[in-house]
Amino acid sequence: MIRKTGPQNPVIKSLCFDSGRAGKGSAFFAIPGTRTDGHKYIDVALKAGARAVICERIPDHTDEHVSYVQVKDSAMALGLGAASFYNHPSVKLKIIGITGTNGKTTIATLLYRLFTEAGYSSGLLSTVRNFIGNTEHPASHTTPDPLQIHQLLEEMVEAGCRYCFMEVSSHAIHQKRVAGVGFAGGIFTNITHEHLDYHKTFREYIHTKKAFFDQLPKEAFALVNSDDKNGLLMVQNCGAGISTYGLTGPADVKGKVLESHLDGMQLVIGEKEIWTRLAGRFNASNLLAVYGCAVLCGLEKEEVLCILSKQVPVRGRFETLGSDDGITAIIDYAHTPDALKNVLSTIVQVRNGNARVITVVGAGGNRDTAKRPLMGKVAAEFSQKLILTSDNPRDEKPEDIIHQMMEGIPEEKRNKVLAIPDRKEAIKTAIMLASRGDIVLVAGKGHETYQEIEGKRHHFDDREVLLDLLKRT
Repeated sequence: MIRKTGPQNPVIKSLCFDSGRAGKGSAFFAIPGTRTDGHKYIDVALKAGARAVICERIPDHTDEHVSYVQVKDSAMALGLGAASFYNHPSVKLKIIGITGTNGKTTIATLLYRLFTEAGYSSGLLSTVRNFIGNTEHPASHTTPDPLQIHQLLEEMVEAGCRYCFMEVSSHAIHQKRVAGVGFAGGIFTNITHEHLDYHKTFREYIHTKKAFFDQLPKEAFALVNSDDKNGLLMVQNCGAGISTYGLTGPADVKGKVLESHLDGMQLVIGEKEIWTRLAGRFNASNLLAVYGCAVLCGLEKEEVLCILSKQVPVRGRFETLGSDDGITAIIDYAHTPDALKNVLSTIVQVRNGNARVITVVGAGGNRDTAKRPLMGKVAAEFSQKLILTSDNPRDEKPEDIIHQMMEGIPEEKRNKVLAIPDRKEAIKTAIMLASRGDIVLVAGKGHETYQEIEGKRHHFDDREVLLDLLKRT
């Protein structure tokens, strides 16, 4: 706190950072954002009944009945204030944060399933869904805002949860959304080209991820992927206990893929073999992270392996569907060049004989434009037929996004590329082009059940579209 004016001990009934949610007895946090500055809305919050303002700049004109608290960082203050308001729930839970470009949802979800099946009531905060014990709550962001986080954590405590597994995005770290959360452990998956519309440079993106590990307490553990060249960078100057996992080179938790198929793989973890219904080296890496985390949390190795062997893919993550005439469709959330390469290389490695790979993919609007030609290049490299389409175009024209993806495709490969902006038509065309044994990958949206077009969300579910089409084939 830098300065405080007005009544010293106001009665606070709620916290908010959106002036539209202010009410009688609210404390309003004025936070400078990327699109607007919360300081502009202080008067709006006061008119709605707010009785305290936490801000980085005290207004020139103040209300003598209102407490004004000037802080250096109001976003950080919101997280710390939310933790206090909800009785510091994170000290009553073991919270594991998972960060990285790819793999967060799979790892968080598998950990939640694993600990639940092992008899530990647990919570999950993820891109796909949130859980408090066995009760599902809707998820709107990879990492919720600080008020939602601490409220959900308090509800987990009240429900008797012992663990919480939380995806931690780079946006959340940079925006202090996890401020006030005491983590018992952190997992680093990997870092590749993504979110450069927000972070501007890859270096800044890396250092944002690293900040999460810099803040871990010494009692916590940091489990990092040694196969990623930035894995050990993440834990430089980290005070927590450091462990590694990996498929190549030295690691505390070692693994090896023995056999790989579309419907799963034979995997060695430590010295034990298991069959898993998750496919691909990227999922082998995810499973190592889950295993390593569970063991660090005190679970028995044999029990962990037994439960992992029963797991099925997370929705929208290498999710396979089939038709009666032998066409396989795969739905995957891959929306970065590296994730797309991981999925496609896995498909190419396990396909049968002359089976063709037909890929349907787009790129999100109002996001990192530099990755678009890279995604086009990767998709064309691994596919016999490529259909570029719309993802969530948002405020951009789908045709413009497709054109930018096309720029990354070499001229000699463009004869196998179609541009079909209508996503449903693109998927329909892919299924029509497919023959027995072929594999159709529909990438980019995974679990999402909407398309965001010109500020509006329209219902659209890749899975629904594919199931309908595959029934007709």
